[in-house]
Amino acid sequence: MTPIFTLGPDGTVFIDGFRLDPRKWRADTTVSQAPGQKIGARAAMGALLRTGPMTHLVVGVIGPRDATAEQISTAESIGKALAGLGVTTICGGRSGVMEAVCKGVSAAGGLAIGILPGATPDEANAFVGIPLPTGLGEARNMIIAKSARVLIAIGGSYGTLSEVAYGLHFGKAVIGLNGAPDVEGVRHADSVDGAIDMMLNALARAALTTERRTSFG
Repeated sequence: MTPIFTLGPDGTVFIDGFRLDPRKWRADTTVSQAPGQKIGARAAMGALLRTGPMTHLVVGVIGPRDATAEQISTAESIGKALAGLGVTTICGGRSGVMEAVCKGVSAAGGLAIGILPGATPDEANAFVGIPLPTGLGEARNMIIAKSARVLIAIGGSYGTLSEVAYGLHFGKAVIGLNGAPDVEGVRHADSVDGAIDMMLNALARAALTTERRTSFG
């Protein structure tokens, strides 16, 4: 079920009738609202941005180094869209899909974190805002999956498949585009806009799930 966003007269955003705490990213079930003005997920993010930065919301973008021209174009568009929503992008920080998404993020004035397999920040592509060398090799894929609230997979490779598997194992929503691994649990989108809408709905569901776990154990 798609969560419903409404906007209060003072600009407060509600989700399924409960106030959304943007910093904790949690629906506060102690503060409810009578039916108000229904808005879309993108409009809700715009309203939340007016209350302060949303960079604490981290979305992972994963994909192969040997990407096709279509995958590169898609990744750059995804990066621009994520930056426009004010969220932080996390990726593997190197070439292919990773470089393209960072390029899109940078062009739109956003922040991209690169989780690097080696021990030096020098291996990051030129568009990474914060390079984080791990020295863990491909094991750094688990860090990306664990750190992201939602994963967007563009294209496929063995490394991408491992990140998808980690994401699903950790209970994260995984959205696929342009030949992403077709495994159970991955929701596939047919466009950049569709993927962004799925991502926003997944973030909304996470806010509701966090509150239920907190309230009811």
